[in-house]
Amino acid sequence: MTSLRPSRFDELGLRRALSDRMLPLLVAAMAFLAALAMAGWFGTAALSRHWQQGAGASLTVQVPNATEPATRGDQTRLAAALGVLTGTPGVASARALSDRELSDLLKPWLGDGTGRLAIPIPAVIAVRLIDRSSDLEPLSRRLAEVSPGTLVEDHGIWIRRLAVLARSLQACAGLALLLVSGVAAAVIAVATRAGLSTRREAIEIVHGLGATDSYIAGRFAGRATLLAAVGAAGGAIAALPVLLALASLAAPFVGTGDVGPNMSGDATAMMRDVLDALPVPLWFALPCLPVGAGLIGYATAHGAVRRWLRRLP
Repeated sequence: MTSLRPSRFDELGLRRALSDRMLPLLVAAMAFLAALAMAGWFGTAALSRHWQQGAGASLTVQVPNATEPATRGDQTRLAAALGVLTGTPGVASARALSDRELSDLLKPWLGDGTGRLAIPIPAVIAVRLIDRSSDLEPLSRRLAEVSPGTLVEDHGIWIRRLAVLARSLQACAGLALLLVSGVAAAVIAVATRAGLSTRREAIEIVHGLGATDSYIAGRFAGRATLLAAVGAAGGAIAALPVLLALASLAAPFVGTGDVGPNMSGDATAMMRDVLDALPVPLWFALPCLPVGAGLIGYATAHGAVRRWLRRLP
């Protein structure tokens, strides 16, 4: 039996009820903000992981009066401390910082006058550990035996503070993502109710002719799903240049290279560093934005139409 209903026949006037202009634009704005929130979530996790792997596996050893003789042998205190560190199991490397490096470290606090200080500056040894869970108490005792007054800093307190900061930022990003999703659902619900009011007469006629609530709700939900998905895709695409710009600023902090206005190198290497700075999960999350927006659009519109139809006489 051939259907008399023309293909793509819009008996409910959905194209006028749910405009393809305002709703996709609003959803695109929400998707743009959602992309930034997801970038904040994944980026914070990546930075936290990078910092913990870096600072968590390092020590700073300060040796006062480094040029004086050690308590054992004819070595200086600095050489004796380096000997203890390089001979300790679990230590990957130990290197004394040069005077230039010490000056650069102190410059933010003391300016350019570090060489004219009246007090002696202790020598600093940068140590890399193989195992971050190593017990540092025996190492501290051996260093104190050959060079009394040597101070060992394991950066543990800073690692804990960074972890708390990362969790706080992730919580803010997650809250922003939930808020954006709620606003998107509210926008779709308002647009659906406005469309229902606009096409009330046509809906009542179709409903009186035998159209079920499921059919009418499904038609509205399908239209809302399409518009929400299209808008979210546009918002995700619009967010990509912004994310790449933010990644170019974050690249030095995740160890992907020296990215910035003074960077030397070809454009391909620069782009590779920027792309590497974007967390891998974000590349999989961005295509999910249209899918998520479509699901929100379908569920919101379907529920709104169902509730509206139940109030019909």
